[in-house]
Amino acid sequence: MQAHHTPDVSSATSKLAAFGAPRTRELDDLQRQALDAVSAPLLVHGGGLIIYANPAMLRLLGYDLEQLQSLPHYAWANDADVENLKAYGERCLQQEDALPTLECEAMTATGAVRFLEITARGLVTAQGKLVLLSCQDLSDMRHVQMSLLEVGQVMHQILENNPVPTFVIDKNHRITHWNGACAQLTGVAASDVVGSTEAWKPFYAEARPLLVDLIVEGSVAEARERLYGDNLRASSLVLRAYETEDFFPQFGEAGRWIFCTAAPLYDMQGKVVGAIATLLDVTERHLAEEQLRQHQAELERTVVERTAELSRSHRELAAFMENASVGILYSSRHKIIRSNKKFAEIFELDASDPAELLATQFFSSPQAYQELLTIAAPVLSKGQSLIHEMEMLTASGNRIWVQLIAYPANPADLHSGVWWLLQDRSEVTRAQRELVNNYRDIKQAHARLEEAQNQLLQSEKMASIGQLAAGVAHEINNPVGFVSSNLGTLRRYVEPLLQLVTLYSGMDFSAQPAARLAQIKALAEQADLEFIHEDLPQLLKESDEGLSRVKKIVQDLKDFSRVDQADWQEADLNQGLASTLNVVRHEIKYQAEVTCNFGRLPLVRCLAGQLNQVFMNLIINAAHAIAQRGEIKLSTEQVDDHVCVSVQDNGCGMSAEVQRRIFDPFFTTKPVGQGTGLGLSLSFSIVKKHGGRIELISSPGAGSCFKVWLPVRGPNA
Repeated sequence: MQAHHTPDVSSATSKLAAFGAPRTRELDDLQRQALDAVSAPLLVHGGGLIIYANPAMLRLLGYDLEQLQSLPHYAWANDADVENLKAYGERCLQQEDALPTLECEAMTATGAVRFLEITARGLVTAQGKLVLLSCQDLSDMRHVQMSLLEVGQVMHQILENNPVPTFVIDKNHRITHWNGACAQLTGVAASDVVGSTEAWKPFYAEARPLLVDLIVEGSVAEARERLYGDNLRASSLVLRAYETEDFFPQFGEAGRWIFCTAAPLYDMQGKVVGAIATLLDVTERHLAEEQLRQHQAELERTVVERTAELSRSHRELAAFMENASVGILYSSRHKIIRSNKKFAEIFELDASDPAELLATQFFSSPQAYQELLTIAAPVLSKGQSLIHEMEMLTASGNRIWVQLIAYPANPADLHSGVWWLLQDRSEVTRAQRELVNNYRDIKQAHARLEEAQNQLLQSEKMASIGQLAAGVAHEINNPVGFVSSNLGTLRRYVEPLLQLVTLYSGMDFSAQPAARLAQIKALAEQADLEFIHEDLPQLLKESDEGLSRVKKIVQDLKDFSRVDQADWQEADLNQGLASTLNVVRHEIKYQAEVTCNFGRLPLVRCLAGQLNQVFMNLIINAAHAIAQRGEIKLSTEQVDDHVCVSVQDNGCGMSAEVQRRIFDPFFTTKPVGQGTGLGLSLSFSIVKKHGGRIELISSPGAGSCFKVWLPVRGPNA
């Protein structure tokens, strides 16, 4: 789409400067009247400004005459057509021959675009040669053409994309459309048939008119009996359309049954200009009908056979029921209507007729019988079988444990009767109870054994850890103890010696022999007594400080491992975080500066050693995330009934994908051989066991912050 413009006086002035000065001329009254009398839009110019435009032209462009006379003759055209319109006018002024028409877009005063066909004619007047432009507005015609093209395109798409196989012929029997579904059904591509007048070829081996051909010719009635017989009928859905059905052996592997509907196509005057046919594959329906006929015949044979079988089965069922190994009875309205010998055996009945018995007499109480009915009614009313076990009474008053299986004769009417299968499971029940009791005893013994084993393993583990911690403390504390003691003794030895040396240095040795004086002076210079006097106390002080640091490291190691506090306890997390930091300081001191901002925290019920492991993992991971010298911030705070421990770094940060997987077992961003991917997974499990959670805030290049939230009163608070 070209850019449009609305002409104005300033743009007209610039165009005049670009294309040459205008030639201003006037028309006399007679010429104006003649132009005004013409209904077609007319415009007169002499190669410069517009001289005159009749009312039809003014209405078309939406300007008054004064506005147009201030514009160049080409200024009302769209930008893309300005050069063509200007050259068109100049050619008209320069040559005598008539010019061909020119199409261009006009911009009206309202900004609307009109499509015009322009004809230029030269006029010789007293003022010189002028150009008369006559215009024909093609906008409505163009709109109609575009609409028709769009409708045609839509109709073509509807036909082509229709999943029903469809083809169209015109009044000359030429195939104009053959959609993709039709090509797929027949195996004939559209390129092979479109334009052909032999529409019969994809369907028949010899030439014969199709139903669409008969509709176009108007000869359906004449050819109906000869070509279709009774296999053709008028469509009940489409007016003046016909339907037929036939078998085509060339379609598919075993041939296809095709249901065809053909209808005429009319023009605006109601004349037949073609016909359209739709094809429906009804092979599956024919196969289903054939199968149905075969099934019906088989069903009739089966009915005859089953009638004889039912008579035989009835006799066999009666014999089976009477001799079955389980009790069988049929009850209705709380009475036993029918039963077998096994039922009488289970419930210790004599030779009396069971049909005279009431069902309630075999239950320990009326309430027990009512409870069975309450359980059975909802299940049986759904047509489902009921399986239930309960205690019942025999005719002799003995209590037995019976399994009952019930099924309704008619789920919609339970009063019509219910079939019951009964089996005496008294011995099985007693055996099951004994088995359950034995299993419970074994399970309890196993639980006690497992608990004892766990306690033993925990005791051995804690003992091993305690022995290791005690051994480490003993091995370090012993040398630290005697070194500390020796330093104290050395300090006591040195102080008097230094005082003595100071006293000797102030004495007069002039009476001594010269050789002795020279020897004393040389030894004094070699020993540098003044430097020793200043440096030795400092050395002793620094040694004491070093021993204190060693003691602090040992204590931090004990605090971190908590070997003597392995159970749930109330612990100071600030102290645990500080001891953990001292343990890992050697690994992070070259990577980052650590700043601590510990708030006042209450004692937290926890497994302190495991939480120290979590803090160690987070601090080491923060150091590993820093490529060069960076900063790690440790902070703690209390929020309501939780405490929050934050470990923040300014390292490389994490992408969204890494954040989603960071707590997965065995996931690591470190190179192969440098990480197991278990640290954060174990940390997550430890925090979850404490009833807490870990929050992660991170973005690539902006560092990461892990926040560990823990309930103050423990996970069971």
